[in-house]
Amino acid sequence: MILKDLLACFDINVDLPEYLYEESFNEVFMKGELSKANNVYKIVIKTQKEVIHTMIIDSDSDFPVIISSELPNGAKNGIKFGKNKDDLKYI
Repeated sequence: MILKDLLACFDINVDLPEYLYEESFNEVFMKGELSKANNVYKIVIKTQKEVIHTMIIDSDSDFPVIISSELPNGAKNGIKFGKNKDDLKYI
């Protein structure tokens, strides 16, 4: 699934760097719960294995898309997508 499909699925209309619209993401987010606060969108899904996946979409941020996962043991990991394709930051 690419980001532009996810945005269409949730009817999210934001201006993001062009490369992000074609970026691939896990389809699990299509079944997530959407919330919005202060023009920041958050999609959260908890899988059968008790892993919580979160996508944050904030077009005003230096990292407009952030993906994170929290494992049942509390360990977290993720990636921040910057305004340029090479601006990735692993968290």
